[in-house]
Amino acid sequence: MAQGYFITGTDTEIGKTHSAVQLIRHWQAQGKRVLAMKPVASGCELQPDGSLLNDDVVRLTAATGQTDLALMNPYRFLPPVSPHIAAREAGVSIDPVLIVEHYQRLAADADVVLVEGAGGWLAPLSDTLDMQGLAQQLQLPVILVVGMRLGCINHALLTAQAIRASGCTLAGWIANRVVPAQLAFEDNLATLTRALGEPLLSLPYEARAA
Repeated sequence: MAQGYFITGTDTEIGKTHSAVQLIRHWQAQGKRVLAMKPVASGCELQPDGSLLNDDVVRLTAATGQTDLALMNPYRFLPPVSPHIAAREAGVSIDPVLIVEHYQRLAADADVVLVEGAGGWLAPLSDTLDMQGLAQQLQLPVILVVGMRLGCINHALLTAQAIRASGCTLAGWIANRVVPAQLAFEDNLATLTRALGEPLLSLPYEARAA
């Protein structure tokens, strides 16, 4: 059975997918078979065949070579809104049992499986389920992506606190530079390193790294 990780972020659009791709490449360089999963994706584009496709999924599958999109991305929605709203509008109930089953199928064929959440740690999937609850049901350690910008220290420490309070293991964090030149970047990084430990990765700014 593969080693799995759940990747979350301090917010939306702070580089979870970009960070996931870097981790995938890192593990691949070690000779590991790596698969990815994006259980829920909103903000998809309608394809000519009538299917929906999410850009995060495109980037993840380009890195891993996966072709079974239904397995790695079972829930996809057109509007770029919170998944619980998109699912409600589509008349869909997001079933965590199904997501766990899909994860287990992927894990049976990989050394590492990286599961990317949507939004932040407490982003809702329904009235009774959020990303935290999904990570708990998957029973996976968590990697936190911190978007390095003004306010990131508060967001990172609150999210790390919530992860640990949930009973999940915080496996590590990634410092992703989401602005070209953050003021006092090194000081912010040092503060977070003291609080969270050394980052798993410290990623430079890239214009397209969401």
